[in-house]
Amino acid sequence: MERKVGSSTVTAKEVKAALEKTRTLSAEEEKVLRMRHGAGASSTRAPLPRAAGDNQELGDELLLIEMQLMKAMRARAGAKPAATASKPVAANPTKDKIVRALRKKK
Repeated sequence: MERKVGSSTVTAKEVKAALEKTRTLSAEEEKVLRMRHGAGASSTRAPLPRAAGDNQELGDELLLIEMQLMKAMRARAGAKPAATASKPVAANPTKDKIVRALRKKK
């Protein structure tokens, strides 16, 4: 059995650089390496990779779906639910009394 001579230390910078170059690790493996060596994500401002890659048709289709979802989200955010607009029918009298007292304090 051979004996190893010396040891090497891996820095967080080296781990970051290696993780940016490699594409063979799964998300969980990459997370473990980052946590183990204290290497954070490369950049929080960097754009996320596109799911479509170089496929222009797929990119257009995904953009269309994203636009439709954003439109629906904005429409929901603008509309007020009907249940919150009216006062509840079965109110707790003790709670109402406390709320009225607190409003008078203002």
